[in-house]
Amino acid sequence: MRRPAGREDGSPGSPWWRAIAALVAGALPALCFPAPALWWLAYVALVPWLALLATAATPRRAALEGWLGGTAFMLAVHHWLLPSLHVFLLVLAALLGALWAPWGLLVRDLLRNRPTATGTRGPGPARCAAALVLVPSGWLVIELVRSWEYLGGPWGVFGASQWQVAPALRLASLGGVWLLTLLLVAVNTALVLARTAWRAALAGLLTIAVAAGAGWLWTPRPQPAGTTRIAVVQAGMVNGPDARFARGEELTRRLAGRGVDLVVWGESSVGADLTHRPDLRARLAALAREVDADLLVNVDARRADRPGIYKSSVLIGPHGPTGDRYDKMRLVPFGEYVPARSILGWATSVGKAATEDRHRGTRQVVMATGPAGDGLRFGPLICFETAFPDMSRRLVRQGAGILVAQSATSSFQDSWAPAQHASLAALRAAETWRPMVHATLTGVSAVHGPHGEQVGPRLGTDRAIAAVYDVPLAHGTSPYVRLGDWPLYAALLAIALHCLGAGVRAVRSRSAGPGGSGAGGRLTGTDDTRCPASR
Repeated sequence: MRRPAGREDGSPGSPWWRAIAALVAGALPALCFPAPALWWLAYVALVPWLALLATAATPRRAALEGWLGGTAFMLAVHHWLLPSLHVFLLVLAALLGALWAPWGLLVRDLLRNRPTATGTRGPGPARCAAALVLVPSGWLVIELVRSWEYLGGPWGVFGASQWQVAPALRLASLGGVWLLTLLLVAVNTALVLARTAWRAALAGLLTIAVAAGAGWLWTPRPQPAGTTRIAVVQAGMVNGPDARFARGEELTRRLAGRGVDLVVWGESSVGADLTHRPDLRARLAALAREVDADLLVNVDARRADRPGIYKSSVLIGPHGPTGDRYDKMRLVPFGEYVPARSILGWATSVGKAATEDRHRGTRQVVMATGPAGDGLRFGPLICFETAFPDMSRRLVRQGAGILVAQSATSSFQDSWAPAQHASLAALRAAETWRPMVHATLTGVSAVHGPHGEQVGPRLGTDRAIAAVYDVPLAHGTSPYVRLGDWPLYAALLAIALHCLGAGVRAVRSRSAGPGGSGAGGRLTGTDDTRCPASR
């Protein structure tokens, strides 16, 4: 007796309805991120997708539903790029979504019910334990691969949904955003296991809770080290580089007499190389003298000393540029350059992709305020770079006491992008125990302290303002800065051991003969969906 087509372990569903369900389930986790910011949804958001994959009739179906869900997730998290990339966004989402196809196979193998002589049975304790380790590890490996800057970078990392949850931020100082991803996917996996193996699922949830609680209790906390006064100049929507510069100049003058230590302008706040524009140098130096503080501006222009356009953080003192300069190293694919332009250059004809590639810097820089560079030491990041945990970690290891990001999301002003971008400052601050100032050209600007806590008001996209923040500083080195990306290494090791074990079992199965277990020819966990009694 055969099972009805399209069913696995009695689970109904036509292929078309399952495909639609995979798309919806894959898109659901996007609601965990700003602007909706439903952080609590992250603990259950993957359950529908996992349950769907667990009931896929065949491995091929699981891979397809993994790919469809991954494509929908990429589209939902990056939907605000659609006006800029148009149809090309669909192509990119489909390519990146393919990373979830092998994850779909893994989920099905670990979570599905198995045929027995009397019907089906759910995963046993050993397979439940394996699922709680391997399913989150597989997801994390996907995040690692797509975090490569040439594939779009680590935007929409699942753990980043917890940017406003204090206990989660403390765990981020232990293992970065990667540890939060592991814990979230593990919780979702345990909830799916509860449908057929509730005891194992309960044991798994308790284990996760104990591990997270122990990590929270064990993780030390940064030691207070006074405060510094930072001003953020948010120019707002202004057309043209000259008008933008004038607006920044006007707002900065309002800071005179307020005792600030550093004034930060947003990305692309200066539209000409200062070597070519002595008039702009003089105006900026006069501003620094007027407010009695150094200015960190951002130049988006062709450099005078080398060919090409660079985006650069430039420190200005009372006598002009101090010589501290950082050129952006990680550029936004299609926004600031087109990967493999000879092949993908057609993207410029269907969207707003960069018509000319920006050039990259070669090293990160720690700057210092004061006439002799003996003041506040800070590490600049530009826009997209705040998504990369390794960059902020490296700056702190180089001695930065504060992280400063200059950004501009004016192309996506009315979308979820500004709020998503600003939320990353909380994670980078919590991971490194260093406060982070996220200064934007048009909002959202935000400041977060060394625990990841919000400091002062967030500046929305409807404001043009110069705001002053008393930013708490901290001493100490966080476990994440000291130990690095150990959750990623653990996930890679777990997946590698699983693949090695699967390979060994496959070799043994072949050597045992056609029956799969020697002369007896018994079923030994094969993918045949028929029970032995019904064959």
